[in-house]
Amino acid sequence: MDEQQRKAMLKETFDTVSNGYDKKALRFFPRSAEAMASLLKLNGGEHVLDVACGTGHASLVVARMLSRGRVTAVDLSTGMLDQAKKKTASTGIKNIEFLERDMQDLRYQDQFDVAVCAFGIFFVEDMDAQLAHIASSVKPGGRVMISCFQENYFHPLKKLMLKRLESYGVKIPPPTWKRIAHEAGCKELFEKAGLENVRVETRDVGYYLDGPDEWWDIVWNAGYRRLVGQLSPADQERFKREHLQEVEGLKTGDGIRLDVGVLYAIGTRPGVS
Repeated sequence: MDEQQRKAMLKETFDTVSNGYDKKALRFFPRSAEAMASLLKLNGGEHVLDVACGTGHASLVVARMLSRGRVTAVDLSTGMLDQAKKKTASTGIKNIEFLERDMQDLRYQDQFDVAVCAFGIFFVEDMDAQLAHIASSVKPGGRVMISCFQENYFHPLKKLMLKRLESYGVKIPPPTWKRIAHEAGCKELFEKAGLENVRVETRDVGYYLDGPDEWWDIVWNAGYRRLVGQLSPADQERFKREHLQEVEGLKTGDGIRLDVGVLYAIGTRPGVS
């Protein structure tokens, strides 16, 4: 698959899942966005770039903290941007601009005080070049932050799902995201991008799901849908039934634990604005 095919596939995937991306089961997204905004320690006057903004979780939280500043949010998926715009309109927040744009071709230089990318950088094969590209959009002395999953996120639910998909003959893509699934990997990525004063924070934004159907909401309304979608309709139904039966076995009196460990890496572009 060449780069253009890869982008088309990602766009189609996220356009498809955009209507369900804000379901209750996926509440780790707004929870992690709250943590990201808190760690940024904004003064209220910054111009912030949100790269691969999705349905605007980080954009909305950050915008609320900018009494004098604003957010420019970009994403490749029209569907995601449509959801973000609707959600923002319902809140009355006015200081966000959403733009359809490829994060590998941002076309910004020395323009922002802060750039963030929540759960997005691992969708690009060359993460080093992508982070350097994002860093070039901030002013000298500006800051860049990404969030990514720790290695055991969604364990053991994700492991059970992938194992069963493999039993159906689905090929699981190589886990290139694991390169930055720990503190050392995040620091190496930021240092290769030429960023300074790098630090990595971790947060647990996990919770209990009410039952297997909430787990299916996560599978069906996020990136995993592309894998399940490789099955025929009949096999999809059978896979869902079998998988949710094994997930039901994990239920306790509190529900089904969804572990969501998140890494937040932040660094500064060298120089003074």
